[in-house]
Amino acid sequence: MHFYSLDFIKEMPKSDLHLHLDGSLRLDSLIEMAAKAGVKLPSQTVEGLKELVFKDSYQNLGEYLHCFQYTCAVLRDMDNLERAAYELAIDNQLEGVNYIEVRFAPQLLIDLPTGIDFDRVMHAVNNGLKRAQQEYNNQAAILNGDKPPFAYGIINCAMRMFGDKGFSPYYTNLFQLMRDFSPIEVIKLAAMELVRASVRLRDEAGIPIVALDLAGQESGYPASKFKEVYEFAHQHFLLKTLHAGEAYGAESVFEAITECYADRIGHGYSLFVPEMIQDPSIKDKQKYIRELASYIADKRIAIEVCLTSNLQTNPGISDIKAHKLGDMLDHRIVTVICTDNRLVSNTTVSREYKLALDNFDIPLKRLKDMVAYGFKKSFFP
Repeated sequence: MHFYSLDFIKEMPKSDLHLHLDGSLRLDSLIEMAAKAGVKLPSQTVEGLKELVFKDSYQNLGEYLHCFQYTCAVLRDMDNLERAAYELAIDNQLEGVNYIEVRFAPQLLIDLPTGIDFDRVMHAVNNGLKRAQQEYNNQAAILNGDKPPFAYGIINCAMRMFGDKGFSPYYTNLFQLMRDFSPIEVIKLAAMELVRASVRLRDEAGIPIVALDLAGQESGYPASKFKEVYEFAHQHFLLKTLHAGEAYGAESVFEAITECYADRIGHGYSLFVPEMIQDPSIKDKQKYIRELASYIADKRIAIEVCLTSNLQTNPGISDIKAHKLGDMLDHRIVTVICTDNRLVSNTTVSREYKLALDNFDIPLKRLKDMVAYGFKKSFFP
């Protein structure tokens, strides 16, 4: 096993390609934002929130996702939203991260009766990120070429599943307007509206919306149901990533690639878990996994690996060394180290690299490749 110090890791140029804005707030800022927005929190102290909500470990994915009801609530205030984006960029800059792709679901924040529409949400996020970028890149060391600059892209998430209550004002109103549509029809129409709005604003306003993501509950909501949405993105040169193989089997990864033209895969953990394959037509599960992994490796489709998050949401992973990153590396798959949610998972890019390097056989040559792929496989505008 090779040893790399945390100081060495912090000095490396790094990227984070799987970074949820609403899961990465500063905890003290969340408390201040809640007071401003009139949102009631379970505790008014950092220590209390860590004990009650933002824990070191979670029983399941549902408990993990419970955290987002508080972060999304405070982010429906546009000043809070811009501040969160600004602080997220600053936090990454402070640990030597030069490029981030910030993802979030705009429709979780839209509230049309209060004047908060898609464009306002996107401009708030972009304004925060852009301000942090301009401040950082105005340093003498960067202007002189002694340090690399900071850049960012924005990935908009469509939701696989939402209901008529409790998700957001936008989704609640949508169900009320479309009472004669089935739930999946409403969900797909919301996703299509999102991708169309994303392409429009990218082209009209120049906001660096670089890709479309599909997030939320995998089971029961396969990627294939969103094929038309991803076809629109594909035809309009909006790049594609999907949460796949996080809580569902290898066929979820297969569908993301074959039905939705995935350029990257978010998580991909269960790609190497044969018992999670549910398609009865797949008789030889190990052969299916080998062939799919070989295809992913040959096509250089990158997997966005989020170690801490996977440990927290998959109670079955009792030891970090049992994580499927080892299988991904053994099968030559391009992997990029990401945080997922800096607050909810209490992590940083440097910590995620340290976790990977301390527990998997990653010699210097492979580490260089991993770092380089974090930039090469980005959707840099």
